[in-house]
Amino acid sequence: MSGYDLVTDSPTKRIYEAVKRIPKGHVATYGKIAEMAGDHRMARAVGNALHKNPDPEHIPCFRVVNAKGELAGAFAFGGEDVQAELLRADGVEVINGRVDLEKYGICVCGNLGKNSGRY
Repeated sequence: MSGYDLVTDSPTKRIYEAVKRIPKGHVATYGKIAEMAGDHRMARAVGNALHKNPDPEHIPCFRVVNAKGELAGAFAFGGEDVQAELLRADGVEVINGRVDLEKYGICVCGNLGKNSGRY
C-alpha cells in the first residue's frame, strides 16, 4: 500500500484522480486539473501535488502542462526533455517545448476523452 492509498477525500486525492482521467494522447493544464478536482482556483496546488506524486506509474503527471501548453522545467521529471519524451511516446506532438492545446488538450464537456477541438 502506498502513501497515496492512505489519503482519504482531500484536494490532493481529487487532483491525483483528475490526472488519472487524462486519456493517453492528451494533456490538461494545471487549471483544467484544478477545475476537474472541484476548485478552478487551486492551479498552484495542482503543481505542488504533482511535484510530490507518490505513484507516477499510475498518476501520469507528465500529461499536465501550463496554460500556454508549455512543459515543466527539467527539474520536474529528472532531466531535460524527459516530459517531452514521455508525451511523444504517448502520441502527443511536442514542438519547442510546447503542446498544441487545441489539438491535444482535453475537453471536459460531459465526455472526458472526447476532444471537441476546444480546450
